[in-house]
Amino acid sequence: MFKISRLAQLITYLAPFAREEGNSGKQGLQRLLLLRSFITVISIAVWLVFQSSLGLEFSLILSAALLFFMALSVTIGYWRTKTSDLISNIELFCHLLFDVAVLIIVLLNSGGVSNPLISYLLVLLAVTATLLPRNFVIVFASMGILIYTSFLFIDLQSGHNMNGGPEEQELVFQLHLVGMWVIFLVSSILISVFVTHMANAIKDRELNLAKSRESEIRNEQLVALGTLAAGTAHALGTPLSTMAVLLTDLDKLDIEQFKNSNIKADISVLRQQVTRCKHSLTQLTRYYNKDNSEKEENSLISEFTGDIQDYIFNIHPNASIKFEIACEGDPEVIASLSVKHAVINIIENSIKAAEKHVEVSFKIIESSPPLFQISINDDGPGIPAKILEKMGEPFISTQKEKMGLGIFLANATIEKLGGTIEMFNLKTGGALTLIKLPLPKYLQG
Repeated sequence: MFKISRLAQLITYLAPFAREEGNSGKQGLQRLLLLRSFITVISIAVWLVFQSSLGLEFSLILSAALLFFMALSVTIGYWRTKTSDLISNIELFCHLLFDVAVLIIVLLNSGGVSNPLISYLLVLLAVTATLLPRNFVIVFASMGILIYTSFLFIDLQSGHNMNGGPEEQELVFQLHLVGMWVIFLVSSILISVFVTHMANAIKDRELNLAKSRESEIRNEQLVALGTLAAGTAHALGTPLSTMAVLLTDLDKLDIEQFKNSNIKADISVLRQQVTRCKHSLTQLTRYYNKDNSEKEENSLISEFTGDIQDYIFNIHPNASIKFEIACEGDPEVIASLSVKHAVINIIENSIKAAEKHVEVSFKIIESSPPLFQISINDDGPGIPAKILEKMGEPFISTQKEKMGLGIFLANATIEKLGGTIEMFNLKTGGALTLIKLPLPKYLQG
């Protein structure tokens, strides 16, 4: 006798929670065919083991015919799952009716209502409740109750002679059969109402979760793009300000001063700043139009470091800065444009704060799990304690007329990937920034 708790466990396997209705029907048919194959094998094994002891008389011709049609139905069913992307509710229901027809034939030739296999109707009803809409469930439940009632009526009419036993024993057995029928009736109603409702609720929940995941992915992409856009706008601020100052100075010169001024040097600076702006905008365009994010987001540590060095040396040719890769081999690290932008932002802040020079080191920390660490050390005055406490907020900065947006955006980018940014003042002077990121192979999802 199946209980509702057992049926609830069965639902978690039989109910295909797919995003598309066609795919759901396909998965449902696959699991129904698997269940049919399993029951067929178990039935054959039981019949072979117990036929002599139980005195079962089952026609070999009928057995062979049933096995043939069962094998044929499984073959056709699997062929349908391979050749069709859409399995309709009607087709699923027809497969369930085929199982019922086979069960009726078996029951008619092996004890009828007294055969425990009649409870398999409940299993098929549970499958119907998890795979098909309520109308199909009601029809199947009504049909199952009618079949069980018919077998019970036939058994009671035949008197079910207990091999010459007392009438009381016959009455007790008939009451037992009626009790089984009542339990079947109640179980059918419970499955039709509660299990169907539960299966629909679980399907709705899975669909809502799928939609939420898709929405979350879209939101993350928008946030990443917005963060990079804001970072690009922040990066454009310095070169545009430099160009504005140069153009203002040039505008104040008269013709004689213009001839005598070092105009070529100013033009070189302007060209350098224009290149910097173009590079920042190119990064943003590449990020927005990228076709294969997986290939672009990870690279070897040597390539990642090379990109950072090229940018810094190009934009800050006069800066005294040392780069070092302090790790064995050439492991793969997270190297998305937003991460590069964050690292460059921190390095540029150190260049501005440094008195003489900056040291940047890249290495792998042997922790659990291993981490990619970037340390940035400058010999500047350090970070004031009040500012250090609020570092990472968007409008905190040690520089006048700055908003601290760069550090805020860098912190947001690194935290989004499961990393951290830590800033310290060194006892010997200057500041140390540690950026720690998980390695790509240890990232979840």
